[in-house]
Amino acid sequence: MRLQNYSSGQWIAGTGSGTTLYHAVTGEPIGEAGSEGLDFAAMTDYARTVGGPKLRRMTFHERARMIKGLAQYLMSRKEEFYALSAATGATRNDSWIDIEGGIGVLFVYASKGRREFPDETFYVDGPVEVLSRAGGFVGRHLCVPMEGVAVHINAFNFPVWGMLEKLAPTLLAGVPAIVKPATVSSQLAAAVFRAMVDSGILPEGSIQLVAGGAGDLLDHLREQDAVAFTGSAWTGRKLKQTESIINHSVRFNMEADSLNFSMLGPDAAPGTPEFDLFVKEVAREMTVKAGQKCTAIRRTLVPAGMEEAVIEALSKRLAGLTLGDPGVDGVRWGPLAGRDQVKAVRKSVDQLLAQAQLVHGDLDAYEITGGDRDKGAFFPALLLYSDRPFEHTAPHEVEAFGPVNTVMPYGALEEAIELAKLGRGSLVGSLFTADRDVARQVVLGTAAYHGRILIADRTTARESTGHGSPLPHLVHGGPGRAGGGEEMGGKRGVLHYMQRTAIQGSPTMLTAVTGQWTAGAERTTDRVHPFRKYFDEIQVGDALVTHRRTVTEADVVNFAGISGDFFYAHTDAIAARDSFFERRVAHGYFVISAAAGLFVDPAPGPVLANYGLENLRFVKPVYPGDTIQVTLTCKQKTAKEPVEGQPPQGVVEWDVEVVNQEQEQVALYSILTLVRRAEVETA
Repeated sequence: MRLQNYSSGQWIAGTGSGTTLYHAVTGEPIGEAGSEGLDFAAMTDYARTVGGPKLRRMTFHERARMIKGLAQYLMSRKEEFYALSAATGATRNDSWIDIEGGIGVLFVYASKGRREFPDETFYVDGPVEVLSRAGGFVGRHLCVPMEGVAVHINAFNFPVWGMLEKLAPTLLAGVPAIVKPATVSSQLAAAVFRAMVDSGILPEGSIQLVAGGAGDLLDHLREQDAVAFTGSAWTGRKLKQTESIINHSVRFNMEADSLNFSMLGPDAAPGTPEFDLFVKEVAREMTVKAGQKCTAIRRTLVPAGMEEAVIEALSKRLAGLTLGDPGVDGVRWGPLAGRDQVKAVRKSVDQLLAQAQLVHGDLDAYEITGGDRDKGAFFPALLLYSDRPFEHTAPHEVEAFGPVNTVMPYGALEEAIELAKLGRGSLVGSLFTADRDVARQVVLGTAAYHGRILIADRTTARESTGHGSPLPHLVHGGPGRAGGGEEMGGKRGVLHYMQRTAIQGSPTMLTAVTGQWTAGAERTTDRVHPFRKYFDEIQVGDALVTHRRTVTEADVVNFAGISGDFFYAHTDAIAARDSFFERRVAHGYFVISAAAGLFVDPAPGPVLANYGLENLRFVKPVYPGDTIQVTLTCKQKTAKEPVEGQPPQGVVEWDVEVVNQEQEQVALYSILTLVRRAEVETA
């Protein structure tokens, strides 16, 4: 079977002999991949001129619905992908992490796109910055999609997850992508990619596939383009030095393999739940995906005096896990991805053994269940021990990208922190402790060197996703050896593919540009109360200036009785006199309740409900005898997706400013209302 590339909207088989693909379990040839003959210049141009404009015309919410539809479609075909995944040496559980975990990233970003981004083609980042004393000159940050192409170069260990965790934020940002999976496992990535094309959900030009070498692809990148790379640090550094990337300042996000640590806290002695969780997690990280995870535990740090207990417990657990053909019942972990990986891991182990001793496993005498020992890519689980980790530096410098781990002792907690940092930048570290002070010291001491830190104890055991599981909500990446980049991280991953631009001008001009009302901008008032208007009739800047209300002593007393809030500043004249209030003050919540009474139109109408209140600030006290007035202004509108059985509706965000008789601000906040759309009346 010859894998096909997807170039400029066409499936194309590369010319030349290509690279033979092998079954990781049997060693038998299963296909061929090659990209020779592809016109990479044409592919980048196609993405920029065809895919980019189509995606940028869509709003975040439209792109989010697109991604959700894609996730649902891929989930409906997941069993096809499981069948192919077996050839990579993955167990059913390994494949679940890769396939359904990858599809899960699409679902998360689809949700975030609808909940955390506006129904616009751009994103306004952060609050208004007042740049002048009178407030007539202000600034904001605007994020727009880059007008180029994102090149995704993925690693071999997670052919599906690695592809989808990059595509999800890229497509949500409105940027097309060219996907280049690692060749050794490209048959699985190509199958999922073909399904995405078959779905017909993505606009033409949104995605393209290179099923083979990258050729001169990077030479055609320009200033609006981006590269996201996952793989070895050596390869990443080489690609980052490509002349076009340097000359055009192409964004380059690198996520490299790293020497991640897991630490057993000094309190987590044998017999504690934390000790048992630690042993279970280290063994799992050694064998899930046969240790071929960029987040796998490579360095295990244990308190001096507990080394023997840890090694004994780990050895016993590893001995109970069966290596072999994942298709055979009882097999818990399978081979590496290919014979080349076996050679690479063996070379790294030889380097480690020069400064550490083997305490579990055998490089030559190990059993497998099913599969072909000679042709397959099997490798045993090896546990090493380094008794002088500050003198023996190999465990902190050499990574065996397989089921290999080195146990190292530490004395004081400060030593453990220094050992953790000797990895010189890692994707993840984990700490198993029930001691909160230990957790604080380790996290603050190691955070600068790690992209993510897991604190595990008995309370997280049932729900924690574990040491090695990156989550789309949180950043995936790390400093130094780990590449210095970040992927996912929720909204952060989307903004990586957008240009943040500072815009300056008058409040009215910024309102016109952003579609969000800015304080100080022009308002529109008319005789129709804003709450009498349907969603489609309301315009950003529509405002209501209310009549006034004088706050009385009776208001304060009655509100205290109704609410049960008898705080001294409201009810004790003597105590209030001695406070910075100097006399009794009205409840803040009474002020906003009274404000609602001023701006709400009580009769039934288009407003369906109060949806929420945000960013409330009590700016100045309100005393009995003060008179308050409210200005209500439409700040932003967002149409909601239709829900069966409910009328069409949208969310309107209103800016609320409450002032006193001196026109001094006393309260500022936003309220959200659900407002019926006019279409319901004509249905």
